[in-house]
Amino acid sequence: MQLAKYHLDIGIFTNQLEAQLLFWQEEAGLPFEEILATGKGQRQHRHGLNGSVFKLNHSLEPVPPAPLAGYRELLIAREGLDAARQLTDPDGNPVTMVPPGHEGVTGIGVRLHVRSLEASRAYYRDVLGWAEEAPGRIRCGDTLLILEEDAAQAGVESYRGCPGYRYLTVQVWDTGAEHAAILARGGREGMAPATLGSTARISFVRDPDGNWLEISQRASLTGALPGEAD
Repeated sequence: MQLAKYHLDIGIFTNQLEAQLLFWQEEAGLPFEEILATGKGQRQHRHGLNGSVFKLNHSLEPVPPAPLAGYRELLIAREGLDAARQLTDPDGNPVTMVPPGHEGVTGIGVRLHVRSLEASRAYYRDVLGWAEEAPGRIRCGDTLLILEEDAAQAGVESYRGCPGYRYLTVQVWDTGAEHAAILARGGREGMAPATLGSTARISFVRDPDGNWLEISQRASLTGALPGEAD
């Protein structure tokens, strides 16, 4: 995969905007960057995250409850810590601040519960083409995924627009080419490539448990999008 940015982003949805903003900015210490309108009354409150972006999505209409996705915990490397510091946001999402290098986390890490460790290892390694540093420890750029087998994931459908950690974003040079290559290697489509004005061209794919990954070609990183004048 040809990365345009060396860090994965993570997105959550919430019905508690003010409480979440207070937690993520004050307690978790993430710097606010900007608000993006993402359509259908939704706003994305973007925060800096060690080179990644933390995407706090809120809608004018309440987002419905749903079982947790496989993305279960966000680990954030933070200078000056001697030991891990465990936090929980207002929606109950676990957040752990860790000394750089703790469990291999240098920027951010995401703990991912999967139904089958072997199937998920094969997907992230062979279908997405990300690096497996050790069994169940997958790295894309400087972001670490920690896969943990969990039989309770069997039969659980992962929804994107519900409270909790719901998707990751990888920034690439060519969304169309990466999306097609993932499908050709056996990946599951979540949404076909679409261009969002002059901002980005995005698509979604899903892992063996249905967890969502956004494939994003962002003009601010890659230049003009397909169909735009140079």
